Amino acid sequence: MEIGWTILYTIDILLFIIVSITVLYFTVFSFASLFSQHKTVPSAKRFNRFIILIPSYKKDDNIIETVKSILGQTYPERMFDITVISDHQKEITNFKLAQYPITLLTPNFKNSSKARSLQLAINNLPQFKIYDVVIILDAGSLVEPEFLQQMNDAFEIAGTKAIQAHRLSKNRDTAIAHLDAIFEEINNSVFRRGHITLGISAALSGSGIAYDYKWFANNITKVKTAGEDKEIESLLMRQRIFIDYFDNIFVYDEKTRGSQEFKEQRSRWVATQLKSILSNIKYLPAAILSKRYDFVDKILQWMLVPRTIMVCIIAFMSIILPFIYLSIAIKWWLLFAFILFVFAMATPDYLVDKNWNKTFYSLPKVVFSSIISRLTKKSK
Repeated sequence: MEIGWTILYTIDILLFIIVSITVLYFTVFSFASLFSQHKTVPSAKRFNRFIILIPSYKKDDNIIETVKSILGQTYPERMFDITVISDHQKEITNFKLAQYPITLLTPNFKNSSKARSLQLAINNLPQFKIYDVVIILDAGSLVEPEFLQQMNDAFEIAGTKAIQAHRLSKNRDTAIAHLDAIFEEINNSVFRRGHITLGISAALSGSGIAYDYKWFANNITKVKTAGEDKEIESLLMRQRIFIDYFDNIFVYDEKTRGSQEFKEQRSRWVATQLKSILSNIKYLPAAILSKRYDFVDKILQWMLVPRTIMVCIIAFMSIILPFIYLSIAIKWWLLFAFILFVFAMATPDYLVDKNWNKTFYSLPKVVFSSIISRLTKKSK
């Protein structure tokens, strides 16, 4: 019996320490984000030439509105081109896309990935055209008419080769979409605004990103996995390139609406995070010794407990432990209340409404059901 209690206490303490480290990380950068200041961006002295790449994998319902959004820019038309990589999309979708003044590529990759689509696009750009900046947008994303002008201005003052725009949700019509929108803004507060405030590189989010064209063309061929944004982050950090973030340049992103899609998306992200840490942990000692603190932070960031799993661990321990030993559950209750406070601190006011608590309380249910369904499939 004593051995059983010892094992229980050991698991409890280890889990609490691991989760608390993740909570501490969120707390530091959430608090820092409160002191961020909007950057004053003067008008650029020159017009950069942009190439906008839009990988679209089975996004027939969303891709047209994205193209229209980009074509509606106030930026000079002769200074930007659009390439859509239409992978495994319907013929009618490709026919409609072909009516617009864009370059349309229609691959049917056996093993599709965003990285392959981007590589194909770069390899098929006309040799006679010279670009300064490449912008990556997801199918379904919308931008304001001033988006390219703002990116042009930002790229001039940033003095770096990578810029992340502020991704927002364009839909919050279901509880899952609302949850996804909240998590997106928490990411913006913690991994972008908070980081920039402390002088650390922001995290990339896969869309709404501008890269120096020459750098991107030379490095995208090195990307091999589905988690292309994490691989690119690693490449940037290893080359000591700062990732800047502009909070006032908006990209409106399509959020997941259903619980099944949400589960699959989070599963992919957890797998990508695991691959990132396994492939980059070997660089940690050298990054520390060479004082590449941006890279150190990035590796530590990938080592954190994924947020959805973290919330579920806290919720699970808070619910189960009182039936075993009440006193050891108290610290989990306090941690649960504290992380909700941190998340609220990192969430913009427009998302903190009467449904905020209800939305967060639905998260453990979604993840637990995902775990059960996976275990059920494996048993079959």
